[in-house]
Amino acid sequence: MMSSNNSVDLLEDGAFAANKNSWNRYYQNSVVQPLLTDLYQITMAYAYWKSGKMDDHAVFDLFFRTNPFQGEFTIFAGLEECLKFMENFHYSETDVEYLKHALPQGIEEEFFDYLSQLTAKDVTLYAIEEGSVAFPRIPLIKIAGPLIIVQLLETTLLTLVNYASLMATNAARYRMVAGRHINLLEFGLRRAQGPDGGLSASKYSYIGGFDGTSNVLAGKLFNIPVKGTHAHAYITSFTGIQELKTRVLAHKETGDKRDLLELALQYRGQLAKILDISTDESSEGELAAMVSFAIAFPDGFMALVDTYDVKSLPAQPPTAAEPDQVCPENGNGTADEELLVGNGDDVVNYEVEMPEDSEELMIPYTEQHPRCSNCEANARETRPCVIGHLKAVGKCFRSGLLNFCAVALALNDQGYRAVGIRIDSGDLAYLSCLSRETFERISERFKLTWFSKLTIVASNDINEETILSLNEQGHKIDCFGIGTHLVTCQRQPALGCVYKMVEINSQPRIKLSQDVAKVTMPGNKNVFRLYGADGHALIDLLQRVDESPPEVGQKVLCRHPFQESKRAYVIPTHVEALYKVYWADGRVTQAMPSLDEVRERVQNSLKTLRQDHKRTLNPTPYKVAVSDNLYNFIHDLWLQNAPIGELS
Repeated sequence: MMSSNNSVDLLEDGAFAANKNSWNRYYQNSVVQPLLTDLYQITMAYAYWKSGKMDDHAVFDLFFRTNPFQGEFTIFAGLEECLKFMENFHYSETDVEYLKHALPQGIEEEFFDYLSQLTAKDVTLYAIEEGSVAFPRIPLIKIAGPLIIVQLLETTLLTLVNYASLMATNAARYRMVAGRHINLLEFGLRRAQGPDGGLSASKYSYIGGFDGTSNVLAGKLFNIPVKGTHAHAYITSFTGIQELKTRVLAHKETGDKRDLLELALQYRGQLAKILDISTDESSEGELAAMVSFAIAFPDGFMALVDTYDVKSLPAQPPTAAEPDQVCPENGNGTADEELLVGNGDDVVNYEVEMPEDSEELMIPYTEQHPRCSNCEANARETRPCVIGHLKAVGKCFRSGLLNFCAVALALNDQGYRAVGIRIDSGDLAYLSCLSRETFERISERFKLTWFSKLTIVASNDINEETILSLNEQGHKIDCFGIGTHLVTCQRQPALGCVYKMVEINSQPRIKLSQDVAKVTMPGNKNVFRLYGADGHALIDLLQRVDESPPEVGQKVLCRHPFQESKRAYVIPTHVEALYKVYWADGRVTQAMPSLDEVRERVQNSLKTLRQDHKRTLNPTPYKVAVSDNLYNFIHDLWLQNAPIGELS
């Protein structure tokens, strides 16, 4: 049920309508409300109120100190949710009644009256554009307004920005390592930190560059493309072809009805001869399941082909054929195997011993599986010995691939084109190459050009390092389905944004620490991004608000905020002011971009960075500097506030 604080109503027809502003196109999570905060924010608010500081004016900066994932950039996200929160900031009657019981005894009744009237109408919020690359120490958001209200905003703004920015950054990194030609799907709902985490992961992974999600509610709420196939359970729910209750499929154009199972069996027999695979190795239950699924979704037939786990390997790993060896394609290739039997999503391994040197299976496909001399003479130049390799992998994968191809050819006879396969375990590089070679062989044999281009989807606990390794091995995967490592951000579970007061009543405030990284940069500031002649961003420059902005073609002294000797002159070819006013006078002041526009902003913003800033291994740090004026201001204030020690 939606909270009374929620400005968006869920209509019966599934559409969403904003009660206040037309820009609020999507729902607001009813959990995001003023009570979604730490208790000390409200106790501080009372202490401020008791001290008569209601009219004090403060400026707070929301920023992070270190880029995540050992990288050198961060994607700023969560701004739209922050603005929705600002718009709907109000303590309801039930909120006030709860606080009367939750707060310590003795709080004056007038304070609760004050809270019941409190809104964000007197607050001004500045921010960089959502979807922009951002860097340490640069305030993502700057909040100015009455001390009590801007203090009460702290925890909620942090929770809205921290995970959103971390998630968008993680997704953007996956997009970079996968490349633009690979589709990325977010499959993480079942592994996310609760339903709110799952929805946020779907939304911000899409912003970061993913192409779709398996999360149906996220598709409805955020208009993200939803994708999915089926689980292993669907395959194992069939034990034989006798269980098929529906076998007939009408032709897509003519309407002529044919028995799809009969067609698939005919093609399976032909393929068994072409690929030299015995039909005895093909699971009848698996074939029945695929026929059933194809009849249900003839235009979207994609199937799992490793229901029983493709890790079923030969007793000895495939090795390079000696020049005088006879290729298995010519009838002399055998391999002893143990079968791994699956039940639903679980896999039971019946004591299959992996060879000690099984790591060799991770060697690039073309090196691990060279062509034998007979194949070299007869095959195309770029084609490995696909039949020999099919005989080398487990029976389970042979069964899945054979059955899929048979059903796909049967669908073709009825005017439909299959979509592809999903591989959920095993040596993804090797199996994807083997699948592609099989598709290409069938494409040639049956004169079906599209068959060679069937989609290969890979899942199975994929992370950045997995994709980089697969790239090195020359995989043939078209799409990655990524869950756990993406949505939980396993490499770094938190971004660490902080919210620090930098000014009160026009007086600067500085937080000192023995750890220089934790020293805040005081005062109300503006931020500019300076670009070089090659069009790439050179440096982000913080200035005091009363300083003149840097100008194109004019020399600017840029200084490290805390190291005196680190300084440089920059002559920018383009100057970008990063801050815009997004909230003032109780309303949103900018036209809010759609999710797709923010998504595009991410990729365009990343293009402004040099490649060495974005690389996975040892990226070059991006420079964040202060003006000479701000540098002197910081250090003068530091000296004024730092205690003077005494030696005796």
